[in-house]
Amino acid sequence: MNSYIPLHVHTHYSLLDGLSKPEQIAKRCCDLNIESCAITDHGTISGNVQFYQKMSKEGIKPILGIELYICKESAKIQSKDNSKLSHMLILCKNIKAWRELIKIVSKSNSKEYFYHKPRISLSELSEYSLENFICMTGHPGSVVSNDILCQDKLNSDAVTIAKSKIDILKEMFGKNNVFIEAQLMDRENCDSQKLLTNFYRENKSLLDINLVASIDAHYANKTDAVDQRILLCNNLKTTIPNVTKKLLANEDFGLKTFFKSDNFYILSNEEMSLLHTEEELGNTHLINQMCENFNILDEPRLPPFKCPGDYTEAEYLKKITYQKILENNLSETYKDRLDYELNVLMSANLSGYFLIVKDIVDFIKDNKWLPGPGRGSAAGALVSYLLGITTIDPIKYDLIFERFYNAGRNVGGRISMPDIDVDVPIEKRELVIEHIKNMYGENKVSQMITYNTLKGRGALKEVLRVYDTISFDEMNKITENIPDEAKIADDLQEMKEEYGEASIIKWALENEGKKLKQWCQIKSDGSLHGPLSKRFEQAIRLEGVKCHQSKHAAGIAVSAQDLSSICPMVYDSKTGQTIAGMEMSDLESIGVIKFDILGVALLDKIMKVREFLAG
Repeated sequence: MNSYIPLHVHTHYSLLDGLSKPEQIAKRCCDLNIESCAITDHGTISGNVQFYQKMSKEGIKPILGIELYICKESAKIQSKDNSKLSHMLILCKNIKAWRELIKIVSKSNSKEYFYHKPRISLSELSEYSLENFICMTGHPGSVVSNDILCQDKLNSDAVTIAKSKIDILKEMFGKNNVFIEAQLMDRENCDSQKLLTNFYRENKSLLDINLVASIDAHYANKTDAVDQRILLCNNLKTTIPNVTKKLLANEDFGLKTFFKSDNFYILSNEEMSLLHTEEELGNTHLINQMCENFNILDEPRLPPFKCPGDYTEAEYLKKITYQKILENNLSETYKDRLDYELNVLMSANLSGYFLIVKDIVDFIKDNKWLPGPGRGSAAGALVSYLLGITTIDPIKYDLIFERFYNAGRNVGGRISMPDIDVDVPIEKRELVIEHIKNMYGENKVSQMITYNTLKGRGALKEVLRVYDTISFDEMNKITENIPDEAKIADDLQEMKEEYGEASIIKWALENEGKKLKQWCQIKSDGSLHGPLSKRFEQAIRLEGVKCHQSKHAAGIAVSAQDLSSICPMVYDSKTGQTIAGMEMSDLESIGVIKFDILGVALLDKIMKVREFLAG
């Protein structure tokens, strides 16, 4: 039996049709004894950090890449004629390629290139340094195959057309870096897979190509296909009954292939050996060897805070906090607490973080605006109180510093950053962000993306809606018994620590079972029973799957270096802004610091009342 490396794999960051979380892909690879795996999400690398972390944790070598959207003419031409896109995979051979990939993704997401999707033309792609990439193409819908295939039939001059396009790719990437995909995992449902693979095999010498065995995994396991269809219906705004009618009528519609087939999973070595030649399978290992196992993570790095005089950040923080104790004639208890807190914070090199937050709050106050009094565990830090970041005295109210920060959080040689939320009037939030950019550099400060996920009530409601077998009223009656995540956050954290994952729906069945028993019950062995048990099971599996990208309501990314050099900058079509293209936890993993600047409408109202009373 010949083994292989999966080189064409999508995660749930491929929002339109990707289902699996990186950890689910890692588990599948472990189960199959697969040593390496690539990530090739559609038009995005937002999931690459999590993929890298989850794979590395399981001892699987991560190969970082993307499936680019390629337009025929310049991406600057934003028209219907230039909106038809082909696909092309590029994989990073080393850290140089990763840094170049960030630039490519940022460019494809720029306002001048983005048109419904992030995209780039081959001529525009050729402007980048591509010698450190592997290029893979040839599957249905890819740049070469789209040129030679018309209505599931090959053009009469297919060899000439394919040779011309492949030669262009070799010139761009280097002859030894271009591979043509032999893709057969869905050959029984997709005639073009057999047609294309046979064509490439028969003309291998004429085209002077290396064929590589390829899958097109959009979920980890074959049984996951039924869950992917819920996600597809969500994106297509349709239902399973409607899709079934179209399939029976043999109508064409978007993503039809996924409803006809359950073969878009990570195949086993045995399954692949039945489909591919030894050479095709061997080339997956050749590509794996060509790709280094490089590190993309970094320690948190703050931009330097400009202290007055010759003070270091630590010296200046110590000076102004002790000065506050003297000015307010505070007791020895305050001094002892301050000594303790500063020792913990300075040992983690966090002086600059507090000085930056203080500067933000001072800017708000200096403009006669109203900041929030401080929220969450930050109120437990005396340092925050003395700097004016919070207004609650933690000594007076016996608040615990360790609830906010303790050295035990710093494990594995990595420093855990504090999390201080700054509440600002909504109408002034953009001005506060502009101040941060002015202070630390326009190219080092950005708002960031976030991904909405299917959670609890929403996941169950979506499953019930898609199957369309119960009334809207009954759906609401069922789902109103699923609590909001925030109300059971502590319980969910305990569930996650004990079982490795947490489910809002499962919590509801365990703790509010009487309210749901007519539809679904959970037994002592954890199994579900009842008329809607299958729907509940599916909703639980879908919890946490990403379904929509938007701009984070509060998060601001601040970096010690140019953000675009370490993070893709993506276009937010709703606001027309270019923002950091990774989620906050992933940004922190590559060295970017997150600050929460949250607009609060109540502060605007209080300011208006204050202005009214002042006459």
